[in-house]
Amino acid sequence: MAARQGAPWARRLYSVLLYGLAPLIWRRVWRERLPGRPRGERLGLLPPAPAGERTIWLHCASVGEVQAARPLIEALLAHYPGHRLTVTTMTATGAERVQALREALAEPGEPPRLRHAFVPLDFPGAAKRFIARLRPELALFFETELWPNLLHACRRRGVPVAVVNGRLSPRAFQGYRRLRPLMRDALSRVDWLAAKSDADAARFLALGMEPAHAEVAGSLKFDTSPDVGALAVSERLRAHLGDRPVWVAGSTHPGEDEQLLAVHARLRETVPDALLILVPRHPRRFDAVAALCREQGMSLVRRSRDEGPDERPAVYLGDTMGELLALYGAGDLAFVGGSLVPIGGHNLLEPVAMGVPVLTGPELANFEDVAEVLREADALVEVADAEQLADALARLFADRAECRRLADAGCRVVTANRGALARTLAGLARLLDAK
Repeated sequence: MAARQGAPWARRLYSVLLYGLAPLIWRRVWRERLPGRPRGERLGLLPPAPAGERTIWLHCASVGEVQAARPLIEALLAHYPGHRLTVTTMTATGAERVQALREALAEPGEPPRLRHAFVPLDFPGAAKRFIARLRPELALFFETELWPNLLHACRRRGVPVAVVNGRLSPRAFQGYRRLRPLMRDALSRVDWLAAKSDADAARFLALGMEPAHAEVAGSLKFDTSPDVGALAVSERLRAHLGDRPVWVAGSTHPGEDEQLLAVHARLRETVPDALLILVPRHPRRFDAVAALCREQGMSLVRRSRDEGPDERPAVYLGDTMGELLALYGAGDLAFVGGSLVPIGGHNLLEPVAMGVPVLTGPELANFEDVAEVLREADALVEVADAEQLADALARLFADRAECRRLADAGCRVVTANRGALARTLAGLARLLDAK
């Protein structure tokens, strides 16, 4: 690992400010917990790793990043059978997704090699304690998760660091530019950046990442394949739905659900039997969205209560965790949320991987690279607002041949752009070999 210089004064100032904000930070984190899990994990209070245990550490922010990282998680477990893989998250929903993966990927009769821990708050002492107790041989930060004190603790203990599937949206880049000395210091402790695209790599370089330690590896999202379980759930649900026209709105946000319900009401004027499978992004909003549906006069059933769609409701609320792929697969068309409101969009490739045509609103800052590839292949339907979305849905429901063409074009895009996983694994192997 090269000895590079950052701006340590910036990290020290950051730490002082962090301590000053500690009451607010702790109050926010207090809500993000799981039953039986001590909050001390947030201060790096993990049980020390057993002597001789070899660990790779992967940090993902929340449930979306865990889902996107699944191909990498599976590959690391397969390529390094002598290692345990610890995946950390900031949120409880992310923790639940890791635990579900742990169960799904466990080998019969063998102790699970995948485990979860909450990432410590980025106080210097907590970061130092976490790294000292976990003792990882390699630290991986997924996408944009850059915690200065954790990175510093890794460098002090000689742990090589990689940023994988690295991305910086234009909005995030503008924010980080205001903290450029701090980001330069943090990036000086990154041994390898595997960026999603040329544009992402350029933004990291502009913040201080050294070109010699950066590479464009591509997006791991293109290496996502639906698992057998998701396909089976999709098939069962689709069988219950029969020949009803079904569209799915996934990962939706406040201010967006209202628009989507209005779109659905308008669609049902011309397609009266149409069903909306509505999947809010955050579990804490499930009840509120159910109440909103009733306020809008939409008949509703909820998946979490085992209420089947046999009653032919207007809305089927996907209020369960870890089933978004399966619910996408049960639809004829899929709208990816976070794109009619200024969120920046979510993973466009999830419905594509399930063979479903994808529609999106204009807010795509977080997935512009993926959108551009789909756009070039004419595999993406983009709308400017809710009114255009209603028109597009009606048009596509009346044109099944166009739906098949969009689905086939999307599948070809995924197949043609796979390879980021292999490039990422090759880069990580170099880091481990050099340790």
